[in-house]
Amino acid sequence: MADRVIIDTDTATDDTLGILLAVLSDRVDVEALTIGAGNVAFDRQVENAKYTLQLADIAEKIPVYEGARTPLVKEHDHATEIHGEGGLGPALVPETDVPSAEGFAPEYIVEAAREYPGEITLVCLAPLTNVALALEREPQLGDLLADVVVMGGNVHTPGNVTPAAEFNFWVDPDAAKIVLDELDVTLVDWGLTLRDGTLDTAAEDQIVDAAADSRFAAFYETIFQPDSEGVEEDSRWEGTAQPDALATAVAVAPELIAERGTYAVDVDEREGLTRGVTVTDTNGITDRDPRTDVIEAVDTDGFRQLLVETLVSGDADRSIE
Repeated sequence: MADRVIIDTDTATDDTLGILLAVLSDRVDVEALTIGAGNVAFDRQVENAKYTLQLADIAEKIPVYEGARTPLVKEHDHATEIHGEGGLGPALVPETDVPSAEGFAPEYIVEAAREYPGEITLVCLAPLTNVALALEREPQLGDLLADVVVMGGNVHTPGNVTPAAEFNFWVDPDAAKIVLDELDVTLVDWGLTLRDGTLDTAAEDQIVDAAADSRFAAFYETIFQPDSEGVEEDSRWEGTAQPDALATAVAVAPELIAERGTYAVDVDEREGLTRGVTVTDTNGITDRDPRTDVIEAVDTDGFRQLLVETLVSGDADRSIE
């Protein structure tokens, strides 16, 4: 039986690739998508998630649960300068007629974990608000889940939204602190993405060259095209970071993991210069229990091959069989 997965997402560009990796793989059964505040306006995130499921012809099978529309405590800015105003680049603003599932995402997470104890992996691609709210409802959530894979934080590397912090942990540092304190997390951080989780120009060329024959490759070309103003028509980024696809790949194909270590990890929830900073005790200096499984290296070529194959052929398992 394939592993059961719930994907918690603030669906924008790279989230969609993570979703596609999971739903196009026979290795996992995606039970639902849950939506939390993050990248762009909440209702846009909901539509982006539904559109991604439609693209994979699976929208009628996988429910989308709406969750927290704001972080637990803090205010936050969206990342529209990265993902576009609507979250899917400068051109695509989908409007689906897919209804949202009834119920609040954190409550659904708890119900699913209770129904399938030890079977569900949470793949967390968004700020961790929904997961913290689920923990509030079920303090034993960690005992009920198989794993919690989190894209977030910055382990001994600069942030991407401030010099100190990665976006997901910066948006809701209070939730991140709660989740890392209470759950055994598999952490895929921003630094790992920069080292091992980017698509280089050669990989992008493979995807774009297949756009005429693959709707997934065409989707990639659409959402990752740069804003046309002041950019040459055939210009693309010199490689694109894919943090959410990398986190999903770790869950779907754990054999890609090359190095890992278990450490005590904390998050600064205070407002100010260090809001959302990830503090990782790699030297065992503190008396905190090491409980966070930090992924320190992945097979970069294998990850790129997995993502390229998924988008070109629509088969997320072909490269890992």
